[in-house]
Amino acid sequence: MSKIRNKYFLTFGKSILESYAQARAVVASDLGSRRELVQHHKTGMLYQARNVDELAAAIRFLRDQPEISNSMGQTGWQLVRDKYSQVSHFLALDKIYAKLATKSKLIAPTNSKSLRIALLGGRGIIGKYSGVETCCEQIGSRLAQKGHIVTAYCRAYFTPNIAEHDGVRIIRLPTIRTKHLETFVHTLLSTIHACFGQCDIVHYQTLGPALFSFVPRLFGKKTVVTVQGLDWRRQKWSWVARQVLRAGEWASTHFPNRTIVVSRALQERYLLHHSRLARYVPNGTTIRTRRSGLHLHQLGLKPDEYVLFLGRLSPEKNCHLLIEAFQDMPAKAKLIFAGGSSHTDAYVASLNKRADSRVFFTGWLSGGALEEVLTNAAVLVLPSDIEGLSLSLLDAMGAGICVLASDILENKEAIGETGFLFKSGDVQDLRRMLTILLANPDLRSIAAKKARARVQENYLWDDVTAQTEKLYFDLMRDAPIGDLSPSVVPNSKAA
Repeated sequence: MSKIRNKYFLTFGKSILESYAQARAVVASDLGSRRELVQHHKTGMLYQARNVDELAAAIRFLRDQPEISNSMGQTGWQLVRDKYSQVSHFLALDKIYAKLATKSKLIAPTNSKSLRIALLGGRGIIGKYSGVETCCEQIGSRLAQKGHIVTAYCRAYFTPNIAEHDGVRIIRLPTIRTKHLETFVHTLLSTIHACFGQCDIVHYQTLGPALFSFVPRLFGKKTVVTVQGLDWRRQKWSWVARQVLRAGEWASTHFPNRTIVVSRALQERYLLHHSRLARYVPNGTTIRTRRSGLHLHQLGLKPDEYVLFLGRLSPEKNCHLLIEAFQDMPAKAKLIFAGGSSHTDAYVASLNKRADSRVFFTGWLSGGALEEVLTNAAVLVLPSDIEGLSLSLLDAMGAGICVLASDILENKEAIGETGFLFKSGDVQDLRRMLTILLANPDLRSIAAKKARARVQENYLWDDVTAQTEKLYFDLMRDAPIGDLSPSVVPNSKAA
């Protein structure tokens, strides 16, 4: 047999995965685990064990077809990146260890010291504008119930003139209400106030406010930043704003004492790109049951006869794709958008132009109206290109509602095997999945029950609060931070 050049393929040797990591196709006998690792004609070729003729044929094929060989190698490389990378292995172990360490369902720490905590970066804690406000309200009120002194810095226009809400002290400060200055000005004023206030920990939300997280440290405070998503990817921002938010991502790894991420996908990014083991603390929700009342009737809706989108109406949410996909749905079905503009008035106007008579925009909902609309939907759809860990997705799962989402990593992580996915950005696939789900109520019911059980196990606000509290106590006693030197982080083409 002639000598085979190494660049075309590697036969099975020390490691199939090492071959994939070098983007090389693999030839292996069809024994044991090799059948699992080598996808025949996708990542390489299998031959019958001890069959020399098949082995020779496979070698000749890859030698004579370099384009196919290269394609197989790239597919193998992607397989390693998605399922078998060292980073994925590390994070999987970290997840197991964390679960073992909290097997007792996160009972309150024995340290009974009351902490003074300031929450910054959101608009407030009363309202349903975005996930940030909900997180601050849900976690803040539970921390207050545990005896901590919690202060939320709120924007004056957004929050009623009250001193306290659910045990959380309210400090209302002004801002400049423009798209690019509102968060910057309010966070600056809040940071100055917190620096001279009585607090132990200043907890910032999102990438923009993270730019200020070094300032309280100059005054002896501890700081934490929660990263809810990669905001610089959102289409609504100008080029300059995106660069500022990119700087905020860098700041979130260098300025605070601790960095929290709400998804494993974000945790992996921070490990790969910033050599930082950010603490994973997910968003949460509550278990809900179906609510009946007047709100549904006033909106002209009936249980299980409408598709729901819940959240901001902004381009990265792909609401326009949902409207297009809905056009061929059964006549009695309706499509409800429960949400509003986020400095995206032009986009909202374009959605209204696309909508037919079966599409309704309710604006922002809260209280009983939100509970009724959420818990009576047939399907909740989230077609986003960008997410951190969607609260609307978790809320629907906790309410026992079938969910359909784009197949981005963050949505896959939240849903697991308890919901349905469609190819992100593919209106035909979205239409296909909607058609299947609306025609099969039993299928929706089975998935919804599994989704609620997943929430019960992984995403309850009580558990999220306990994890946050533990991080605070670890921070106050100067427990080791999760930094990794670059030499520890595995090389990856994806980085």
